[in-house]
Amino acid sequence: MYDVIIIGSGPAGISASLYLKRANNNILVIGNNNSRLSLAHKIDNYYGFPEGINGKDLYNNGIEQAKNLGIDVLFEEVLGIRYENGFIVKTNINEYNSKYIVIATGSSNSKPNIKNLTNLEGKGISYCAICDGFFFKNKAISLIGNSNYVISECSDLINISDNISIFTNGEETSIELSDFLVEHPNIKVYNDKIIEVIGSDHLEGIKLENGDVIPADGLFVANGIASTSNLAIKLGVLLNNNFIKVDSNFETNVKGCFAIGDSIGGLLQISKCVSDGAICATYINKLLKEKE
Repeated sequence: MYDVIIIGSGPAGISASLYLKRANNNILVIGNNNSRLSLAHKIDNYYGFPEGINGKDLYNNGIEQAKNLGIDVLFEEVLGIRYENGFIVKTNINEYNSKYIVIATGSSNSKPNIKNLTNLEGKGISYCAICDGFFFKNKAISLIGNSNYVISECSDLINISDNISIFTNGEETSIELSDFLVEHPNIKVYNDKIIEVIGSDHLEGIKLENGDVIPADGLFVANGIASTSNLAIKLGVLLNNNFIKVDSNFETNVKGCFAIGDSIGGLLQISKCVSDGAICATYINKLLKEKE
């Protein structure tokens, strides 16, 4: 079991990992190697680089620094977090256990641009299968997605209903999803783009670009990879406008679960992320020493 698992390999997560490791803790960092930082062409406002630095270089430097210190850094897709006598992080490859967890995944992914989607949230639209799946027992359940995340969400629903559809929303079906569908031939797949969800007081159907309307009682949004808010909701962490709520020590309402960096909002800058990581790690170090 790790002392701390940090989800996110950007400045906040790596900063926390360095402080935790230097206090002789067993640390795992899980990233998806797709940090928004690496997309920055040039960063001119970060301390210590008078000529600026390319975002990808700064990101890679952080990873190298962590590895040189002996920190385990894995690039896997995190699908969910749960608590069972410690935190269990499920990825597309494996499951990992820790005493504490730090969410440093950056700001949440944007929602798909589908008309009426926001209006029907909580009225048939959901972002967490394990949270809300029970409410749609034996009903028409649909999901949006085309890869590992939608597979994970669908796996939590296949024992709840035998009427399940997956909408790729115009995206190409991944190899992983294709293999999953071979194993579950009763799941219907629609590849057309969704233009609207139908309903006023509750979800009634899904309108496709070709004009077809597919009846649906529940629609679970699982496009792309699990976002900050997706991971938080599954664990019971409270949000505020899609940002994770934390106290002055960066701890969430779930004891032992922390969040830092862009995932908690505020000033969305590298300097603030690095600071969050240092402060949070210092507090976790204190908790770990108290348990010795």
